[in-house]
Amino acid sequence: MEGAIKTFVLVMLGGGILGISGIPILSVELGIAFSVLALGIAIALEKKLSPLLAMVFVGFFAIFHGHAHGTEMPSLSKPVFYACGFVLGTAGIHIAGVLIGIIADRYKEGGQLLRYAGAGIAGIGFHLIIG
Repeated sequence: MEGAIKTFVLVMLGGGILGISGIPILSVELGIAFSVLALGIAIALEKKLSPLLAMVFVGFFAIFHGHAHGTEMPSLSKPVFYACGFVLGTAGIHIAGVLIGIIADRYKEGGQLLRYAGAGIAGIGFHLIIG
């Protein structure tokens, strides 16, 4: 799990640099929507991937998230501070997700609750794709 978080944050930063530099990537919004759908499905199905495969998927989707952050950077912002903010914010969100998983593991019905939450996340991703 730790490797996937590091991968996401580092590749997202690379995608952010592409966005800041004005290098276009096709279908950024669709890539983000599919990442939400894939995350929800993985949680709902309690799918465990090998660390290498997880890092490949995570890295692929991180490019889209980073690019969106980079292209939406306010023109008055200092790029270094802005990048630090979206990197630290993203890392915090990922750490919170891991902590939720750890806490849910301690409860009898925690796994089931996580699967329901995953289904909801997948539903949001599906809505983003079709909407």
